[in-house]
Amino acid sequence: MQRTNFGEIACSIARTLDVAGEPWSPLILRDVWVGLTRFEQIQADLGISRKVLTERLNHLVEHGVLERRPYDRRPRYEYVLTEKGTELVDMVMVMVGWGDKWLAGEAGPPVLYRHHACGEISHVDLRCAHCGVPMHAGDVELLPGPGAAA
Repeated sequence: MQRTNFGEIACSIARTLDVAGEPWSPLILRDVWVGLTRFEQIQADLGISRKVLTERLNHLVEHGVLERRPYDRRPRYEYVLTEKGTELVDMVMVMVGWGDKWLAGEAGPPVLYRHHACGEISHVDLRCAHCGVPMHAGDVELLPGPGAAA
């Protein structure tokens, strides 16, 4: 059975899912973001098969989210976030906020985030890029954009 190519759908959500919607991808991005940059480190942390990890890393590199850099004379590589990948981690941080709020339970969030600029423990807060007011699903109207399907 052939997988639907979400990248060809005129929808930014579908196109993003085409790059990072497979369940391992956000976890791989998280690992690279926190400093687990080598194949063996990522595999050990996630318990993912070598085959699946290789496929996911290749996919993320192909889409410009990760960059593969040699770290040894042998053909060994580490993975680093590109600018595109770093911005995708921002989406992962929004997922963290939702998971902390709705799924952490009595134990609370498994990780806390200290903001470098102010030194305080905080969380991601979506705001309008124009006026700075908090922006959530009920606060917006959807309008057709220039790339909308006919």
